[in-house]
Amino acid sequence: MGEMQFEGFGQRAGGVGTRPALVIVDMNNGFTDPESPLVCELDDTIDAIGRLLDVMRRAGLPIVFTTVSFGEGDKVTAKAFIDKVPVLLTLAAGTRWVEIDDRIAPREDEVVLNKLFASAFFGTALSSLLASHGCDSVIVTGASTSGCVRATAVDALQHGYRPIVPREAVGDRNPAAHDASLYDIDLKYGDVVSLDECVDALEELAAAHAR
Repeated sequence: MGEMQFEGFGQRAGGVGTRPALVIVDMNNGFTDPESPLVCELDDTIDAIGRLLDVMRRAGLPIVFTTVSFGEGDKVTAKAFIDKVPVLLTLAAGTRWVEIDDRIAPREDEVVLNKLFASAFFGTALSSLLASHGCDSVIVTGASTSGCVRATAVDALQHGYRPIVPREAVGDRNPAAHDASLYDIDLKYGDVVSLDECVDALEELAAAHAR
């Protein structure tokens, strides 16, 4: 059975705009390393993010990474979340699990924000950072699609930015949850596009930046 269609939903919101930011959600070793109890299958996602990083860097556009790490005080702040998902305690501050995967390691001038909850906006300086760069859209990538990616896309919209989600650049432990979340984002919150479509739009910005 095909996807249901709803009149007045799912309109294209304008693509990457003129000043997009790339937000890479929680691509730390805790989610990418098979030895971690939190692991998702993200090898293809990392490859896709690598393509986006290349063109964003050539275009001189802002790039923001997030990770999750819990120090002793953070465990109190996030107690309700940890009680619901105790395996999150794998992401202890100072361990290798909270470091961004080396395959897409941030450069020295690229920001890594720490968060304690799902959305990259909640309890972080992300909104201020995007405003300081004059951004009009946010390309949301990373993991997991049904959790932190979806929450970040919804919050991007609520902070006045157009969310774009390249479908090959996000991943989840549960394929059904992944598909349902992409459908829901595309219907109500942002534009879910192919990686090629997103890269092509960014290549135009990179070419303009080079001139």
